[in-house]
Amino acid sequence: MLVDLYGLKMEAAGVTFHLWSAWRCSALEHRLFDAVKAVPGAEFETQPDELRVYIEDAKAWKAAVQGMERVLKGWQEEATEAGTDRRSWRWMLESDVDADGYDLHGEQACFWVYLRLALDRGGPSDGEKGEDIDLNGFGISVWAEEE
Repeated sequence: MLVDLYGLKMEAAGVTFHLWSAWRCSALEHRLFDAVKAVPGAEFETQPDELRVYIEDAKAWKAAVQGMERVLKGWQEEATEAGTDRRSWRWMLESDVDADGYDLHGEQACFWVYLRLALDRGGPSDGEKGEDIDLNGFGISVWAEEE
């Protein structure tokens, strides 16, 4: 399947959305995961300390990205309506791989996609009041194409 993340295109066997330690995750992480879980064709799995959703179809991937965008734009609008702060987000890509194509756990290497939130509080005369928050409970793994 073709995984298209805002013009960055990767051929992949599939994608897994993770919600780690769900009882410690923020409400935003739960809303993101619920938006993905509602995508037609998504397979949901429960582990003792983790929830997972598997997607192996490009149309389902696109629907999942659109669902996550809606959640994040709603999160931004909450701050705009209250007039308290400015909010933004970034997708961060990460991977670790050795010379043989495996990660540090001996699994086939994959790309990881994480979210970083940015909160800017105060006005221009208040100085730096920005804060970055990594959503450590929610992550996406993009599987390597099987050979």
